Amino acid sequence: MHRKPSRVSFRSPWRGCAFAAALALAAPAFAHEHEPAATQPADASEDLGRITFPTSTRVPAAQAAFERGMLWLHLFEYRYAADAFRKAQQLDPGFALAYWGEAMTYTHAIWNQDDAAAARAALARLGPTPQARAAKAPTEREKAFLDTGEQEFGPGTLAERDARFLAATQALARRYPDDDEAQILYALALLGVSRGERNLDHYLQAAAISRRVLAHNPRHPGAAHFWIHGMDDPQHAQGALEAAAALSKIAPGAGHAQHMVSHIYIALGMWDEVIAANEQAMRVVAAQAKREGKTEPGCFHYDEWLQYAYYQVGRMHDGQRLLAECVALGPKRLGQMLVEPGGSAKELAAFQRNLHGSLVRMRATAVVESASDAAFDATLSVDTSDLGTDDARDAFARGHAAASAGDSTVATAQAAALDALVAAAGARAAAEPQADDEKKHELERASILSDLLHATVDAREGRAEQGLARARSAAKRYEAMPFDFGPPVVFKPPRELAGEILLQLHRPKDALAEFDLALKMAPRRALSMLGRARAFAAMGDAAAARKAYTELAAMWVHADPDLPARAEVGAGQAQ
Repeated sequence: MHRKPSRVSFRSPWRGCAFAAALALAAPAFAHEHEPAATQPADASEDLGRITFPTSTRVPAAQAAFERGMLWLHLFEYRYAADAFRKAQQLDPGFALAYWGEAMTYTHAIWNQDDAAAARAALARLGPTPQARAAKAPTEREKAFLDTGEQEFGPGTLAERDARFLAATQALARRYPDDDEAQILYALALLGVSRGERNLDHYLQAAAISRRVLAHNPRHPGAAHFWIHGMDDPQHAQGALEAAAALSKIAPGAGHAQHMVSHIYIALGMWDEVIAANEQAMRVVAAQAKREGKTEPGCFHYDEWLQYAYYQVGRMHDGQRLLAECVALGPKRLGQMLVEPGGSAKELAAFQRNLHGSLVRMRATAVVESASDAAFDATLSVDTSDLGTDDARDAFARGHAAASAGDSTVATAQAAALDALVAAAGARAAAEPQADDEKKHELERASILSDLLHATVDAREGRAEQGLARARSAAKRYEAMPFDFGPPVVFKPPRELAGEILLQLHRPKDALAEFDLALKMAPRRALSMLGRARAFAAMGDAAAARKAYTELAAMWVHADPDLPARAEVGAGQAQ
């Protein structure tokens, strides 16, 4: 399913994820959540896959370190990659591609992150100018690889630099058609050139290139990884199941690799697989933290996906446990960072901001997915002073929990607070006509959250028709936005809410249509499946209701015994 005919975007977990960046074990200036700390693990036996990347260095240990850096780079474990490339530089100070490799760790295009200054500084240690640096690359092939970095980190805007990088990698791939590393670098450029605005043609082309590389080298981590990125939406995910199955086995030593396979599984509603992938990712992260004497925070991207998947299979207690761990362990890790040597104020502030953002998202997910825990979760104190429009998510969560509990006073107050946040953000955006697309998307998401909360309050207070109009308006605007993979970025899918209001209005046929639309965007989402079953039952279609309830029962085979809707599902199967 695509909301736009040829361009869809994905949410980098901390840009929206978006999704955009967080940390778990350390806090570099920018990093992906659960990205490892800046020192490689003591256990060098961790398997990251296999590549062949011949270079002209005459120092075998430098070559080994370089290839290790490339493996980490292919897996988006950027801090480990940078360490490995710096080690290669130390072992062979004239090793040109080791400096290129380090520079490449400072741009994270798929996450829309870029530190050009750090990349230029890395290249400058090789030589003061592109010409001086090229002179240190002994072969034409190495000069061509080095030139891709020169294009990415040369002068101009980020968009101009990315376009030059894409052109340079395309030329590299054409010149060396049998070189896996040339091909996979071109695939990465295709994925990243739009910096979060997902160009469907580019993404599918990157997936096709990656698939060919994986066929040539079944142990190539970048090939499986980028194939997944190219197809991690409900319409195409079936085509990357092979890559998902491969990546978890290729790179058991990388937490991101273990998590990444769940991008395919969540797009298909394969909840047990989503759970297994993220539980394994967290085991890898926890082992890294233990080796480094650090507390694993219990928050951030992997935990957020795991929490959401637990709720889909009816494991509400496990979902609530993850939120509790984030509340307890996140501040503990923050306290450790305050006394650790070498950290900067900027890194500490980044970690704290990302921690607050994760708490907001996990709490909002909990209050939407688990009505039995919503009242308690709404009382949790989360500092949102450093989150900007993430305040909207917090106000929505509090308001939704209050509305679900029948507290119209608090729900209405939170709706008003949310409106004020949207108005203030809109005023700031109007004063910044050059604001980037993500800021515009964030403002639109906040506005959608406002409509969803008002719709919920309206429906609870007897204004169901008004609430339905708001929910449908939110749905149209949400569907016009770039596609968001993963858990719903607005927490309560608008079509699902519209379906629930239509059931309240005794219009089950119309409700069914809304639930079906919701499930196209979020396959096998539990609350939409439950609403669909209820719609069939209200329509008097016993056979269809029984089938729908049976499908949900199969998904809930390991659900909590006290799950409130479990009795309804059992009865629905028997009707």
